[in-house]
Parts: sequence; structure tokens; C-alpha cells
Amino acid sequence: MKRALVWGCGEIGQALIARLVAADWQVVGVARQAVQLPVPVFEADFASPSAVQAAAFAIGQEFEAFDWYVYAAGDILVQPVQGLRVEDWQRILNANLTGAFYTAQASLPLLDAGAAMAFVGAQQERMRLPGLAAYAAAKAGLEALAEVLRKETRRKVLVARPGAVRTRFWAKVPFKLPPSAMSAELLAEKLIAAYTEGQQGLVDL
Repeated sequence: MKRALVWGCGEIGQALIARLVAADWQVVGVARQAVQLPVPVFEADFASPSAVQAAAFAIGQEFEAFDWYVYAAGDILVQPVQGLRVEDWQRILNANLTGAFYTAQASLPLLDAGAAMAFVGAQQERMRLPGLAAYAAAKAGLEALAEVLRKETRRKVLVARPGAVRTRFWAKVPFKLPPSAMSAELLAEKLIAAYTEGQQGLVDL
């Protein structure tokens, strides 16, 4: 039986977990807030290295090595640089980049020798729009982090770069949802296909 460790249980994380369970994977989720799912879910503040380490330790006590690590957490904010508060800048970086670092670092000892890693990124060069400095910078940094991690660990490390995805993110931005936006369920299917095909690096979905 394949095992997946999914950090982030929002709409994308939940869709991915549902697809994996349907495919007979054993899945463990980690959420920033309590959520009811048909799999074990641990809680952790992804911006706290000690909380992330504690969650990873608890998971390691209960479950065997995982075949796939997925970071599906994130957040977005639209605010021009001149008016961007330091705490908001940090919140967006924590959700999209720093949390990815903390969880990847804590998860490495929990992974099987051949396990792959995946991060849900964005086509960040298309997101360099007024008000999106924090989000675009974080997603660009995520790509650099993943590339270095791939070279250091010699694992298959993927940054999935979807276009627009129909989630509650769009309520936070003053942009119109493109007609071509995919569902969280379709993104989940594409992520699983990328894992199955052994894809790595930057992959536009």
C-alpha cells in the first residue's frame, strides 16, 4: 500500500486526499486548523518550526515510511508594496514558502528511500502583478527551494504550477476567475498523474 503525507488540508489538499483514498492509498493529513476528513489529521501551525516538528514526530510514532510528501498549503493577499504591512508580508511568505521549508525538513526522516516530494506552486511569472509582490515572491522562492532540495536529496521533487484553480482564493483578489480555471479535483488528478509518471522539476498543469 502506498502512503502519502499531505501538508495542507484546504480545498486542494482535501481533493487530493479524497482521490488518494479512492485509489487505496494510506493518507495522513496535517492541517493548520481542525478539519474532519476520512483520514488521520494532525494539527500544526506551519509558521512554527517547533509545531511542525512536533507534528512530524507524532506522525512518525504512528505510521510507517511515506512514499509521497505533498505541500498543498498557501495563502494570497493583494496589497501594493507601499502599503504592505510587515506582518502581512510575513504571513504570505509563511504560508507559501517558509511553511514548505519547515514541513519538508521535518518530513525527510519520515520518507521512504525512494519517496517523491511535491509542492503546489503557481505560474509565478504570470503573477507579478500590482499588489501581488508577497505572493509572487514566495512562489518564486518555492521553486528555488525545490530545485536545491532535489539536488541535495537526489529525490524526485516536483513543483506543480497550475493555472487558475477554482478555490476560495478568488474571493481574496480583485481579479476575474478565468473560464479555463480548473477544479481542485482536476488539479488533484493531475498531481497524482505527475507522481505516477515520475515527473519532477517545474511542471505546468
